[in-house]
Amino acid sequence: MTIPIDKLSDPAVRTLLTALNANDRAAFQAALTPDATMSDDGSDRDLDQWTEREIFSSHGRIEVQSEKDGGRAVIADYRNDTWGEMRTAWRFTVADGKVSRIETGQA
Repeated sequence: MTIPIDKLSDPAVRTLLTALNANDRAAFQAALTPDATMSDDGSDRDLDQWTEREIFSSHGRIEVQSEKDGGRAVIADYRNDTWGEMRTAWRFTVADGKVSRIETGQA
């Protein structure tokens, strides 16, 4: 069962994923702390390069299937034009109302 993005528990995660699904680069960046970092499948990545490739230029979309840890950990079906659809796990660290770290990988 999909959880609508606007029903996610954590407001910072809700804002970030709303921007992701809208393909709104400016709103996505605004939802992050200035020093935000990320990892994909356990390897640190350049956040700007990764989001451009995996989200914005490839039309990424996320459908959250479940959440835990107050909405800061989700299991989701993620799809983009490059890889198609896959089941993914996402963990978000939040600081001062913005996302400071994203950890993602296959679930």
